Amino acid sequence: MKQSEVLEKIKVLPDFSGDVRTEEIIHGDMPGDKVCIEESHLEKARIIFPALLKELGPVLSKNEKGRAVVAVCGGSGVGKSETASLLSHFFRKMGIGAYTLSGDNYPHRIPRFNDGERLRIFRQGGLDRLIASGGYTKERKEWLLEKMRREEDADKGLVRENPWLSSYIEGGIAALFSYLGTEAEIDFSRVESIVEAFKGGADKIFLKRMGREESELWYDEVDFSDTHILVIEWTHGNSDGYRGVDIPILLNSTPEETLAHRRSRNRDGKTDSPFTMRVLELEQKKLHAQAKKAKIILSKQGELLDYEEYLSRMGEVLE
Repeated sequence: MKQSEVLEKIKVLPDFSGDVRTEEIIHGDMPGDKVCIEESHLEKARIIFPALLKELGPVLSKNEKGRAVVAVCGGSGVGKSETASLLSHFFRKMGIGAYTLSGDNYPHRIPRFNDGERLRIFRQGGLDRLIASGGYTKERKEWLLEKMRREEDADKGLVRENPWLSSYIEGGIAALFSYLGTEAEIDFSRVESIVEAFKGGADKIFLKRMGREESELWYDEVDFSDTHILVIEWTHGNSDGYRGVDIPILLNSTPEETLAHRRSRNRDGKTDSPFTMRVLELEQKKLHAQAKKAKIILSKQGELLDYEEYLSRMGEVLE
């Protein structure tokens, strides 16, 4: 399809108010990912799509191949996979080829090892800070070892009775913040090369697949010859770590709101651990710092927000 044909197609807003057959929807390419599309996801995708079509015109006009890259970002478990899959589905229903790429395929380490590395960095940073403060003693060493075994050492609630623990947790958080969503954790250059190849008109691109085990790592050659919209669903979709995204979409939520969705997807067995909550809080801060770049922001309640409205909503949450 030519650039001019794609531009003509997006001028007509289709009616997606009726039922959508979820069995027809093609999900993202993360192996083993559970995608549970519910009516709430449909409602939000229907709100986003008209705004997305308006943003697409100028973008597609600038790309001689008539291609654009959309990123659906937000906190872990906020519904990125479902929303991105629906947006791609809507494009295909319009006769515009779309593909949903999962950014979760692109950490340097498989998820199980990356989870372990995150925890190691947190604990090393916490111990370093505690030692530097002069608060590390034999008794506290034994206490911390027991909490580590029970995976409770990141629990801020323990600080009330153990004030010295604040130094450990603060040090751990600082170290973890310097790792999460950075090149140390994510192979951003590989994602950028995919985006560049797609926008340059590549007909076929090898895409990485990563499961949760050492043996689950491979590539699939994907045919993009009839694809005009690449939809990236990823917590770090709006990151400064890579270039080429034309329209970042932020699904806004608080860590507490995303936790319930993570439980429903059962992505791991420790979705509500104290350490997981620290990770969600830090991801939220990074998303907040990048939110000013988002072209479309949708609240958890399904409202389109401009940046000033977003700041107003998030003011109390991030204080």
